Amino acid sequence: MSTAETSTDQRTFRPTTLDLGDVLLRPWERALDLPGGTAAALVAAAADPEISRWNPLRAADPAAAEAYLDRWDTGWTEGRTAVFAITDAANGTLRGNVTLRWTDREDGLAMVGYWLLQTARGRGIASRATTAVTRWGVETAAARRIELAHAVGNDASCRVADRCGFPYEGTLRASYRYAGGEYNDEHLHARLATDPW
Repeated sequence: MSTAETSTDQRTFRPTTLDLGDVLLRPWERALDLPGGTAAALVAAAADPEISRWNPLRAADPAAAEAYLDRWDTGWTEGRTAVFAITDAANGTLRGNVTLRWTDREDGLAMVGYWLLQTARGRGIASRATTAVTRWGVETAAARRIELAHAVGNDASCRVADRCGFPYEGTLRASYRYAGGEYNDEHLHARLATDPW
């Protein structure tokens, strides 16, 4: 069956764990055995200055974190959003997050995004997690094009996109509001299912 003939039913994200050796990508859920608990881990991540600057989480307190988890649960249940906690394989400590979501499910168009806690930055985890989830989305849900957008000033994300084989395609003007401020320009990168790995 060609990509054009792929049904929406096949374009469903189903919960799974992806093992990258030193880290695991696990579906977010309340039962994650994160030190201190899942909601507390989200609240702590939301307080990280770099996360709040480039990828603000709506999880400033436990109630907001619970609502965030509800949205993620619904996304998994509906097969439209795959949200993975990046955890240390040895001790279960939260390292970050990577998300793949449909922007046009029928057409096979998805978007990937990620954030890392300070203790995980500079170790190649964002690149490996983004590559793993991208490949998983292509192979298991027939994603045909996956986009990655980041604020123009976020040089680290630009490097991740390049390392993961997402070529720069252009600038989206006044595209997204970061940290509740004004709309910012974003760089758009994209990878096709037919691109070489």
